[in-house]
Parts: sequence; structure tokens; C-alpha cells
Amino acid sequence: MTPVDEPILRAVALPISIDLGATVLFSITGAMVAIRRHYDPIGLFVLALACGIGGGLLRDGLFIQAGPPAAMQHAGYIIAVLVGCVLAITFTTHMQRLSKPFLVLDALGLAAYGVVGASKAYESGLAIPACIFVGVVNAVGSGVIRDVLVREEPLLFKPGQFYVIASILGVFGFTMLAFVFHVSLLVSAAIAMAVTFVFRLLAIFFDWQTKSIVRPVDRQG
Repeated sequence: MTPVDEPILRAVALPISIDLGATVLFSITGAMVAIRRHYDPIGLFVLALACGIGGGLLRDGLFIQAGPPAAMQHAGYIIAVLVGCVLAITFTTHMQRLSKPFLVLDALGLAAYGVVGASKAYESGLAIPACIFVGVVNAVGSGVIRDVLVREEPLLFKPGQFYVIASILGVFGFTMLAFVFHVSLLVSAAIAMAVTFVFRLLAIFFDWQTKSIVRPVDRQG
């Protein structure tokens, strides 16, 4: 597979300000879990770090392997995690009232990170199915790491709101448009991000839920 030209990739690369902003938001979610579990400052930072940059570390460390992960090459990512920790501690008593706005911004981060992961995978010469997989891992991997660290069953495996499905739709659309039908990468990225973002918002506000394959048995009946 021929890698995408570097100038084109730069044209659709996620701006560093949006990337760092999403890192702050994801770090807040990790810090809030740590606060609810009464972790100390070290535990809070580690969990915030896992949520903020975990997906990117999985992408770069396991699949792309083209040198140090992006989060380790720019000090801004660690600073963004620290900012997320401070915000979570400062506004912890108000976080419940801010849950909807944070879910909306998380949906935007989910959309952006999926496209970024898929484009970086394609740049590295991975096959189309692998690009889709890496893009989804980039988008949802942080949550899996968080749940494993706190010894909970990952939300990825549980029936619930359409989170992973929203990411899959966007990443699949991006790779098909950009790398199969050769639509402009910028247009493909915009369409894919819109699909993920809108679908995720609809799932949040209308409470669309996935269902378990087999209905649980009522042992009391």
C-alpha cells in the first residue's frame, strides 16, 4: 500500500489545540472516577493520564510503532492532563450539572480521534481493515484502560449507549471515502466526524441502547 502524501496528511491533521482540548476533557473523566473512589493525588493523575492519552498510546505503541508516541513528543499533552486534574478537583461538586456538556464535547473528541487514528494508520501503510480498527482503538481505547485500572468490566463489553458503534460508523466512512473512493481527505474527515458526532449525540439525548445477546435469566422467578 502506498502511504498518503505527507502534505495531504498535514492538511487533515487534527489541530494541536483541539487535540489538547480533547485530552483535557478525557482527563477530567478519569480524574472524576478517581475522586469518586477516593484515590490520592498520584492515583488521580495516573487515571487521568490513562483517559487523556491512553488511546493514542495504544495506537502508536501497538500498531504503528514509528518511534516514540505522539503524546511523548510534545509536552503539551502532559500539561493538558494536569489541567484536567485541576479542573476536576476544582469543580468536582458541580460536575453532575455539567455532565451533558461534557458528553457533547466527549462526542466531538471521539469523532476527531477516530479520524486521526485511521489517517495515521494509513500513513504507516496499514491495510484498510487495520486502519478502521486502529481508528476505533484510538477513539475508545482510553476508556478500556481506565476500566481495567479500576478493576471494572470495560463499558466496551456492556450493553449501553451507542459509543463504539458511533466511532465505527465514522471511521468506516472515513476510510471508505478517502482510501477506497478517493474523495478528498479533508472532505472525508469532515463527513466522518459529523457522522460520529451526530450519531453519538442522538444516542445520548434519545438514550439509544444496545441489548445483550441473551436476556438475563430471572433466578427469582
